Amino acid sequence: MLIATMFDYDFMRTAFGAGTVAAIVAGSVGYFLVMRNLVFAGHALSHVGFAGATGAVLIGVSPFWGLLALTISAGIAMGLLGEELRGRDIAVGVVLSLSLGLGILFLHLYTSYATQATSLLFGNVLGVSRDALWYLVGLAVVTLVALSIISRPLLFATLDPELAEAKGVSLRLVSVLFLVIVAVAVAEAVQVVGILLVFALMVGPAAAAFRITAQLRLGMALSVVLAVTETWLGIALAYVTDWPPSFWITLLSSVIYGLTLCRPLIRGTARTSPFSLWRPAGSRTGTPATSSRSSTPPNGKGPVGGRGLPISAAGD
Repeated sequence: MLIATMFDYDFMRTAFGAGTVAAIVAGSVGYFLVMRNLVFAGHALSHVGFAGATGAVLIGVSPFWGLLALTISAGIAMGLLGEELRGRDIAVGVVLSLSLGLGILFLHLYTSYATQATSLLFGNVLGVSRDALWYLVGLAVVTLVALSIISRPLLFATLDPELAEAKGVSLRLVSVLFLVIVAVAVAEAVQVVGILLVFALMVGPAAAAFRITAQLRLGMALSVVLAVTETWLGIALAYVTDWPPSFWITLLSSVIYGLTLCRPLIRGTARTSPFSLWRPAGSRTGTPATSSRSSTPPNGKGPVGGRGLPISAAGD
C-alpha cells in the first residue's frame, strides 16, 4: 500500500517532523494572534520576510536567517505601536506591498535564485533538510517557552488593557514581545506552507477553535491539534497525489473552518470578535470587557467574570 511505504523515505520523515514542529508553534501563537485581532499584522510579517529572504541571498546569507531577521525587526517595530497597531491597517498594508516589491527587486538582481523563490512563496516542506529541522526545533522551544512566560500578562492586556496597565502591566512591552514571537512563528510556518499561504496554518486552525469552544486552554489545545492534523493529512495527501502539500494544508484548513460556520457558535449566538467569548456576565454586546468594577469577578482572579475564562489574570 502506498501510505505504508511513506515513512520508508528519509525526506518524508523529515517533512513530518518539520511540519509537526511548525504546526505546534503556529497553532499556539495563532490562537493569541486571532484573540488580539492582529491577523492582518501577522500576515504582513510573512510578506516582510520575503524581502528579508531574497535580500539575504544578495549578500550570501541563508534565506531563512534573512527572513527571520527581518520579520523580527518588523515585529519589534509593529509592537512599538502598541494598541495603536489595530487601527493602522492602511499603514500595515502599504508596508506589506512595499516588502513584496523589494523582494521582486532583489530577485531581479539575483535571477539565479528565482527557482528557489517559488518554494519560499508557496512552501516546500518536502524539501526541508535534517539540519533545518533541528533549527526549527530549537526555535520552536524558544518560542513556546517565551509564549508561556508572557501568556498571563498577554491575556490580561488583550482582554482589559486599561485594567492591565493600572495593575502595572506594560502594554507596549507585551505587544513587542508577542509580535517578536509571532515573527519567529511566521518564519517557521513559511517552511511548511510558504509566505503567501502562511495565513492558512496560523489563522485557520485558531479561528476554527474559537468557533468551537470558549474555554481558553481547550481552545488553544484544539488549535494546535487542528494545525497538526491539517499538516499531517496535507503531507500524506501530497505523497499520494503528487500535488503540493501547501495546497492540501490550505484546503483542509479552509474546509475545517467552513464546517464550523455551518453550526451555531458556542452558546448559540453570533459573535464578530473573539473578545466576545469572554464577555462580562449580563453584557449583551460583543465588545471586550472594560476596566469597570462590574467586570471583575468576586474572587478577583481575572478581568472578566462568569463566562468561562479558566485562568487568573496577570495582575493578581
